[in-house]
Amino acid sequence: MGLAMLAPALIFVLLFFLLPVVMTAVFSLTNMSTATGISNGTYQISPSALKSLSSEFDLPDLANKLSETRYTVDRKGLDALKASGGDQGFVNEIDTNLLGRSYEQRRDIEGALRDLRNSPANIREVKKVADVFQRSVGTTKFESAESLLEAISRAGVSLRPAEQRAVATASYTGWAWTTDNYKRMTSTPDTRKILTNTLLYVFGTLSLFNIGFALVLAISTHYLPQKPAGWIRGIWLLPRITPPVLYVLLWKWFAWDTGFISAVMSAFGVPARNWMLDSTANTWTFVILINGFVGASMGMLVFSSAINAIPKSQFWASDVDGANRLQQIRYIVLPQLRWPILFVTCYQTLSLLTSFEYILLATDGGPGGTTEVWALHAFHTALRNYAGNLQYGYGAALAMILVCIGLFLSALYLKLFRFKELVAKPRIEI
Repeated sequence: MGLAMLAPALIFVLLFFLLPVVMTAVFSLTNMSTATGISNGTYQISPSALKSLSSEFDLPDLANKLSETRYTVDRKGLDALKASGGDQGFVNEIDTNLLGRSYEQRRDIEGALRDLRNSPANIREVKKVADVFQRSVGTTKFESAESLLEAISRAGVSLRPAEQRAVATASYTGWAWTTDNYKRMTSTPDTRKILTNTLLYVFGTLSLFNIGFALVLAISTHYLPQKPAGWIRGIWLLPRITPPVLYVLLWKWFAWDTGFISAVMSAFGVPARNWMLDSTANTWTFVILINGFVGASMGMLVFSSAINAIPKSQFWASDVDGANRLQQIRYIVLPQLRWPILFVTCYQTLSLLTSFEYILLATDGGPGGTTEVWALHAFHTALRNYAGNLQYGYGAALAMILVCIGLFLSALYLKLFRFKELVAKPRIEI
């Protein structure tokens, strides 16, 4: 009976929590992108394949050969000539004298055709026959590597076994299993910068607002009369209930060169400018303020509820003993807020690690990538970038790093706050 009651919850956790993480981990081990697609690919000597042969496999000469248009006298071309109803004597002469030969230039095959005894007198007819034997594998898609290698061979390009493997790998347009996404993170110069931005964003916003300022709001309103305290808490809920687009737009109006700050500062002779984007320090200040005002509201509610749950007798007893407000906060309030602080710290850390919508709307990671955090970078990589080639596999790998960081920080917080002691059964005093 108990398991049957838990079944819906287990299915919900599996579908909406575990399955997305597992799928992200799977995609992170692939090279899926807009170029490869998400289904099985084909084999094609495309410009990117030629570039890969030249740079990654160090085969520039082979890349040049494959990029050239060649003319090969093969059975396929002879059958086409026979079907066209041309001079059969001329076709038979081509079969006898030129079958299997390959030419790099049009003029070479035209010269060989004109040297035949039954060659047409009209040069245009010779050119038409030459076009039948034109072979270029670069414009054709092949379902298998074997068919591509066979076409290259028919075009007159012979490949060694190592070159065949290189061509098959470089020409494959579909996705493949790989661990290169994680290797790429360690070798890309931007990774360290983005990680630094993320740490600054998460711990700056968390310490200053989501925990610090939220505690100040909760404790200060606790000592106010009930009605004014309710009004203040209600005001600080406005950023959270305001739609993000409208909320960020208000901040932009506040910081624009024609906005509120510039209007006030112009009265003191300060030139108007975009205060949000004119310097790195200003940009980070606004990013933390925008996110902090939203995050402080949740901590304020949690901490206020926890403080109100403390027995009033403890405050009355401390008043009788002559304790002041700071002593009450230090010895009564904060010790009993360990569990709420742990919850808000864990929840808001994970939230800040994965949230990026306010940064996207405010700065889009700019200026010059100075506010590009890890989650926003994963979004830009996998779902929207200016290059046009969306890299699903690499974006999934970036997201998996966030999952691992979140798990590590959660375990660390549970250890620092001594979670086992918080949930242990209370001792019975005799």
